[in-house]
Amino acid sequence: MGKNKLARFAEMKAFSNVREPRMAEIKAGSYPLKGRWKEDFFHNNNPIVLELGCGKGEYTVGLASKYPSRNHIGIDIKGARMWRGAKTAIENNIQNVLFLRTRIEFITSFFTEDEIDEIWVTFPDPFPKVVDSGKRLTSPQFLNSYRKILCDKGIIHLKTDNHPLYKYTRGVVIANGLETLSDTSDLYGDGIENEILTIRTHYENLFLKQGIKINYLSFRLDKNREIKDAHTKK
Repeated sequence: MGKNKLARFAEMKAFSNVREPRMAEIKAGSYPLKGRWKEDFFHNNNPIVLELGCGKGEYTVGLASKYPSRNHIGIDIKGARMWRGAKTAIENNIQNVLFLRTRIEFITSFFTEDEIDEIWVTFPDPFPKVVDSGKRLTSPQFLNSYRKILCDKGIIHLKTDNHPLYKYTRGVVIANGLETLSDTSDLYGDGIENEILTIRTHYENLFLKQGIKINYLSFRLDKNREIKDAHTKK
C-alpha cells in the first residue's frame, strides 16, 4: 500500500463525517446508528439519501450542497477514494453529508425499515463478463435488499455510461411493473430539464468529452413486491 493511501486512511480516522464499522458490528447487525442516523448523527428529521459505490464522493457532496434539507450518505469500501469527498465536505462546512466505509452487500446491517428515502447508483461496475448478474447493484438481489430499508415507493436512480447495464436495469424495472419516473439513454442530448444535470463527476465529464452518452433511469420501488429477474419473471 502506498504512502499516500496510508496517510489518507490515518487522516480519515479523525474525520467526523466518516464511519468505518468493524466486521463484528456488521455480522451482528447491531450497528449503533442503525435506525438512529437522523437523531444521533444528523440531528434532524430530514430525509436520507444514499449513494452506493460513491467512489471519491463527488456526487454525494454535490447532492448535499444542492439539497441542504436532505441528509446524504455515500457508501463505498475503498477508503482512499472516499477520503477526497469527506475532506471536501469538511473544508466546505457541508454538514448534511456522511461517508460509510463498507460493502454494499451489508447495507441492511446499517439501516432499518423505512429509514431511507432515495438511493443513487452512479456509474457502478457493470460486471459485463459476469454470467451471474447478481453482482450488479441494480440486480433483483440488491433491489430486494434496498426494499428492506427504503420507504414504500422510495426512488432508485441509476446514472451510467454503460448502455448494457442501463438496458439490463430497464428490463428488470419493466418486467416487475415498477413505476418509471425518468428514462433516457442520452441524458444530456434529450433536452431534459433536470437539476441533476448540474452535478457531474470527474469521470462523467471525461465520458462526455469522449462523446460517450450518459444513461439515466429512475423508478419507484414497491416495498411489498419481491423483485425478480427479467428472464425469470412470469
